[in-house]
Amino acid sequence: MGRYDRQITLEQVGLEGQARLQHAAVLVVGAGGLGCPALQYLVAAGVGRIGIMDGDTVAMTNLHRQTLFNAGDVGRKKAIVAVERLSAQNPDPELLALPFHLSPANALDTISGYDLVLDCTDDIPTRYLVNDACVQADKPFIHGSIHRFEGQVSVFNHLNGPTYRCLFPDQPERDQVPSCAATGVLGVVPGTIGCLQATETLKVILGMEGILSGKLLIQDFISQTVRTISFQRDAVQVRVAMQRDISAEQDERRACATQEHDGITAEEVQQALDRNERWQFVDVRELHEQPHVDRLQGHRIPLHELAIRIGELDPALPTVVYCQSGVRSKLAVKLLREHGVAEAHSLEGGVLAWMAEVKELNT
Repeated sequence: MGRYDRQITLEQVGLEGQARLQHAAVLVVGAGGLGCPALQYLVAAGVGRIGIMDGDTVAMTNLHRQTLFNAGDVGRKKAIVAVERLSAQNPDPELLALPFHLSPANALDTISGYDLVLDCTDDIPTRYLVNDACVQADKPFIHGSIHRFEGQVSVFNHLNGPTYRCLFPDQPERDQVPSCAATGVLGVVPGTIGCLQATETLKVILGMEGILSGKLLIQDFISQTVRTISFQRDAVQVRVAMQRDISAEQDERRACATQEHDGITAEEVQQALDRNERWQFVDVRELHEQPHVDRLQGHRIPLHELAIRIGELDPALPTVVYCQSGVRSKLAVKLLREHGVAEAHSLEGGVLAWMAEVKELNT
């Protein structure tokens, strides 16, 4: 018997439907409480290509609801661990770990490479970013969210259907919506909602009836009641999403980041290098200090020589300064900014953090 025989037997699937699943490409944004069950069932169903995007690492507090992980995974990147576990579950799908967060810098390029998206996030700005990027890229997305003992599911931007902004036009501030950490969550709630997201995903791929487009399903897990709210496409809100200049917003964020803080993470540097962005690197360690980092090749100027050698740097280039642990580089950034190198950042955690990041990505 074949792996997919029981679903191929269904009239709504058949061999043709299974082939559609095999050729589908799905991006799951968030590998947490919603993403874990959704991923497990999409992989089990034989969806051909799945991208798993999540920049977080596994924490002990995740384990009661994020069923792909165990205690031995604490501290590791969720996206990487998820690929390992899901590959063991079913070797057929092509699984791609994207161990970074969705951002204005990568949203359009990433989403454009998939047929549809699952929004499994718990971050309000990211939900609106998913919506706007999907509207601009003309991709449907399956939304799930939870609050305490209640969960919601809907399908947005499907065949010119309503979008997330059509239902929620006013974006609240990040701190206006409490997180799971603040309010708590029963593990089965995101588990069930994530399964419903997987169900809607399969229905969209297979072209089935009854898709939750223009409908918000709300399930109360205390009373075990389900209700559905209908809503319409709002041309004004679609226009808002279409007119959002996501790329310009990223440039704005970089400018703010330059003004507000000095630090940049190893993950952010990796992403910039992967996008082939032009950066200037300055190693302020002493000449004898190891290890040498090939990918961060640039200027080797010990901190005590920096003031007299600043002329060797291009003040117009974004600059990453690094040392062994991130202490000396902070001092160097302050000095560089005083001498006109405006966009200078200290590599948080230094070479030690960089090597840990590279090791995690290669694990």
